[in-house]
Formats: sequence, structure tokens, C-alpha cells
Amino acid sequence: MRAVIGWQEAWRWMAVVSLLCLGKAAAAATVDDLMRQRLQPQLESPVPAAMSAATLPQNVAQFYAGRHWKPLWDDRQLGKLLAQIADLYSDGLSPDDYNLSLLEKYRREKSADPQIVVDREVLATQSYLLALLHLYHGKVNPVQLDANWNFDARQLNAAEILPLLRQGVENDRINQVFAQARPKPQQYNITRAALARLRGIAMEGGWPQIPEGPVLKPGMSDVRVPVLRQRLEIAGLVSYAVPAQPELYADDLVAAVKRFQGEAYLDGDGVIGRGTLQVLNIPVAERIAQMRANLERMRWFMSDLKTDFVMVDLAGYRISYLQGNQVKWSSKVQIGKAYRSSPVFKSSINYITLSPGWVMPPTIFKEDALPAIKKNPDYLKKNHLSVHDAAGNPVALETVDWEKPGNITLRQEPGPKAALGDVVIRFPNPFSIYLHDTPHKEHFADSQRATSSGCIRVENIQELATLLLNDPVKWSDAEVKKVIDARKTRNVTLKSKVPIMLVYWTVDVGDDGYVSFKPDVYERDKVVVTALDEKA
Repeated sequence: MRAVIGWQEAWRWMAVVSLLCLGKAAAAATVDDLMRQRLQPQLESPVPAAMSAATLPQNVAQFYAGRHWKPLWDDRQLGKLLAQIADLYSDGLSPDDYNLSLLEKYRREKSADPQIVVDREVLATQSYLLALLHLYHGKVNPVQLDANWNFDARQLNAAEILPLLRQGVENDRINQVFAQARPKPQQYNITRAALARLRGIAMEGGWPQIPEGPVLKPGMSDVRVPVLRQRLEIAGLVSYAVPAQPELYADDLVAAVKRFQGEAYLDGDGVIGRGTLQVLNIPVAERIAQMRANLERMRWFMSDLKTDFVMVDLAGYRISYLQGNQVKWSSKVQIGKAYRSSPVFKSSINYITLSPGWVMPPTIFKEDALPAIKKNPDYLKKNHLSVHDAAGNPVALETVDWEKPGNITLRQEPGPKAALGDVVIRFPNPFSIYLHDTPHKEHFADSQRATSSGCIRVENIQELATLLLNDPVKWSDAEVKKVIDARKTRNVTLKSKVPIMLVYWTVDVGDDGYVSFKPDVYERDKVVVTALDEKA
């Protein structure tokens, strides 16, 4: 047995000596041959034009076919790739999804075995391409979270992009390639930096929790005030310094709390009650998760924002009209209640209805109006509603059996009390969503405004209508008001359609670069983070 083992050992050493004698050229040729043998079969079937996670094996083969199957990742380039993969942590992604640990092991061991070299090459290139794909259009497919998602998926054409990505490594520009893959708007990098800062705070134990106690009002003294000052100092809203009266809820703290309340969509009165205390005490880990969810949302579509468009920021209760990347007009909105949440989608505004009437949607009739009518027969009169049959003919109220009303509809004629107010801005979508005026203008003063049945109520919507009509002579403010005051419904088609997007972001970047958090009114952040944490 020993003799047999001895011969095996002898043959092994002879193979090693032979390989060393062949020199580097022979070793490289061996690697080239192995690379071709492994990857070329991937190109025998048609390769889709667009790169995706599903096409990566074929894309890796295309990558090396363009190099005539020669290896690419020397120690220097692999080191740069590892640094960029590790930095994906600051994008809210997990470096483990891109094989960081295994690639580090390959780099440490520096094996010259041709088979291991091929393994290292293929793994490095797979990780490189996958990381860039995820930076470019997000890791999570939003359609898997929302079947109605209709934003265009950003595509990378393999034939066009693979040579550029290969050259990025060959020309020592890996860092620049990763930077170019990220969304371009400044908000993305500001949010990345804020995430890194929050993670630093978490490593130091997070921010302090302010104990419960009596409502804290300006000018009061309380043993919790020093903790409040520390919490606001960590948030970057006040400079930490021990004042002469450390327990006094002083003016500088009040001002900081008012700003905090405003950015959190709380009543900005400076009074710290249960609601404000609860938001101040949200753990840093939850805010980190919120940052990650919003960075992913930015990757989904932020780089493709048009120059002229209307954007409804659902979580921010705000609408803006942007022209040439400048906010031309902005106003408050009321959005759908939590159980009738306003959807995320894109469309194009095509016409405006002035002095609209209203036909109550079936869902609102069944779930809201019908129970109210049964409870209060004056509901119809109070809300200026009339009853019509399926053919549109008026129906006498006394003939309706409200327990079994049948195929009827409720209508409102144009007027100041009509549910849609004076203006409706319309755009095609499967949800029957539109922008409209409202008689319930008092809710625009509320800090949180999830009060509608799904459509978007817009404050000062006539101003937006005039901007969209874009005809100062025919459709001036005065002319629009004249048509409205006539109380005759009129539809006006826009000369050019204007893109509109309803989006959901729960992180804000202010004009001064300060990053703040909105309430997750529809509880959508956790779903995104859960999907992000699944193994790629």
C-alpha cells in the first residue's frame, strides 16, 4: 500500500514540476481553454438583448468572449471590485449578495490552479454585473410587490453595455463604473450619506429613549429635558451644550422640536405630548430600514424622471409641477385613507373638467353612502345627491327600497358643494383615480391628510389647471373662473399631454440637504425591506 501511495505522490509532484516548467504562457492558455469550455455553451442558445439577473450566465460568457476567453481580474482589479462591493452597504444593499466573503478568500489564497482561476474569474464577473444591475434599476422587482406597477423598467442592452463594463475593468475605472450606475439626482447620494451616519449612531448604541411623563410645554422644567437635548443634538437640530438651566425646556429646544414636528407631519406647536414622544423614540434601526426602502425606490425610477411633469408625493401629502427640473408650482393634497390607499403609478394628463358633476363610484355607494342613508334619510338632501336608474333617468326617493336598492346611481350636479369641487384633472388609469377640487378644504390645514376615498384632492387646483392649459389668452385665470361660475360642465383637452407620477417616498431631503422622515401612512416600507433582505 505504501508503494502505491508513493507512486501517487511522485506523479503528483511530477505534474506540479511540469506545470511550472511550462511557464506563464502555457498556464494562461490552460485557463483560456477552461474558460472557453465552461462558458461557450451558454452562447449556443439566443441571448436576450436586455441584461437581467436571469441572463447573467449568458452575459458572463459574452463578457469573456469579447476578451477571447482571457482572464481579467488581477490582484489590483479584484481589490478594487471588493472595495466597491463592500461599499454597497451604504446603498442599503447587502455585500453578501455579491459574494464578498468568497471573493476575499480567493484573493487571499492567490491560487494559480487553472480551475480555481476560472472559478474566481467567473464569480468576480457575475458579482460585478449583478451589483451594477441592482444599482442601476434596483434589486427588488417592484412588480412582485405591486401587480399594478406600470413604471418602465430601466433596461441595459447587453451588446452595448458589456464592452463598456469590460473596458471599465481593463482601464482601471471600476470606481467610476459603480458611481455611474447609481441614480443621478443629488437626493440619492445625500440619502446614502445619511444612512451611513445613522449606522454610525447605531454602532454607538443608538439615540436615547425619552421617558414618558407629563406633556412638556415651552418654558417648563423637567428632568427629561437633558435627554431631549441629546436626542435633538444627534438629529442635527440643536447644538449640544450644557445650558445654565439644563432642565428648562428653553427656546432653542422648542424651535428644534417645532422643526422636527413639521418634518414628521405632526402639529408644529412645540408641545411634546404622546404623539411627538412616540416619534422621537422610534429606534434608529427602524429609521435605517426606512432609508434602505427609499434608496431602493429611488433606484426603481428616479434616474428616469422627465423634465416637465406633475408629481404627487403621497406620503408627503404634496403635489408639484416641475418644468426644466425646477418646481413651477406646488401645493398640499389629501390622499386616500389607509384602507383605501392611493396607488403608485404613472400616466399622462390629457384633459380637464371645469365645473364637474359627480357620479358616485359603486364602492363609495356601497360602503359609505348606503349605510349613511339607512341611518339618516336626510343624507341625500344634505349632500345634494339625486337618484338615477341604470338608464340615467331620475328616480323618486320614496320609491327606493334602501335595503335592496338595485341598480341605481347617486349623482351630484355642479356647484360649490359638489364632491369634486370646481375642477377635475384627468388621466387614464385602471383605478379611476384623478386630481380634483374639494368642498372639504378644512382638511388642508391638517398635518396628516389621508382623508379621501383614493383620489387626490388638491388645494388651489385652479392654479394648476391654468398652468396645464398653458394658454394665457384663451385660458387665463379669469377665463377658467368664468367657465366655473357658469356651472355648466365643460371638458377641455390639453394641447400637449403632461406626464404625471404618483409616488411613495417616506424620506425627505430638504433644500438645505437635511434628511427627515415621513410617516409610513400605508405601511409599505417593511414590504420593501423584507424583499431587499432576501438572498439575491
